[in-house]
Parts: sequence; C-alpha cells; structure tokens
Amino acid sequence: MRKKEEDQSARLIRCGLGVLLGGILALAICCLFLLGCSVAISSGAVGEGLGYQLTIVGCVLGGFGGGLFAVGQCGGGLLTGLTVGGILFLLLLTIGALFFETMALEAGGIGLLCGGLCGGAAAGLLGHEKGRASRKKHRKR
Repeated sequence: MRKKEEDQSARLIRCGLGVLLGGILALAICCLFLLGCSVAISSGAVGEGLGYQLTIVGCVLGGFGGGLFAVGQCGGGLLTGLTVGGILFLLLLTIGALFFETMALEAGGIGLLCGGLCGGAAAGLLGHEKGRASRKKHRKR
C-alpha cells in the first residue's frame, strides 16, 4: 500500500511541475509573439490601433502552446489546459502589477484572461483527443 501512495504523490508532483512549466512556456510564447508584433508595428506593417487585439491573440497562442506541453506531460485534458491558461493570466497580472503598479481588470484584463483560458482549453481538448487516439492504437496491438 505504501508503494501505491508514493506513486500517486510522484505523479502529482510531476503533473504540477508540468502545469507550472506549461504556464511559463505559455508566457514565453506570448512574449515572443508580442515581440514580433512590436517589430511589425514599428516597421509600419501593422497599425498601432491593433495592439490590444494582438495582445489577446498572443495570450491565445501562448495558452495553446503551454497547454499542449502540459497535457503531453500529465494528461488531464480540459482541466489541465484551463489551469495553464489561468497560470498565464496570473503571471501576466503579476508582471503588470510589478512594472506598472496597477492592473485593472476592467482596463483589458478580462480579455487577457479569456484569451489565455480559451487557448488553454483548446489545447486541452485537442491534446485529450490526441491522447485518446494513441491509447486506442496501443490497445489494438
């Protein structure tokens, strides 16, 4: 019985670490996308008025990439993807509070939350279906 409890705790730690790393990866993807967008805005290829929309797209892409990583690490599907999206939002909220001393949700924070959660949810659903298909292949053998 002790062995089973140790296996469950090791899996829980591995899953928690996978979700945390997925959130950090989501932040990195979001920042890289926004760096490319800032270069495009500076060169004049994209209008300055699209900044908020591009930020939400960055959150969706980041949540999707980080969610796929986390679902691949520990499975779980939708809940894992949503957790990664939430972690992305909390990281963005923390960075905003540290550098700008305020982060009002009514000033665009709700859009960032929805973007991160939607990207994570899409990754959770897609990763869950992909995992289900690979399990079916293994069962047939």
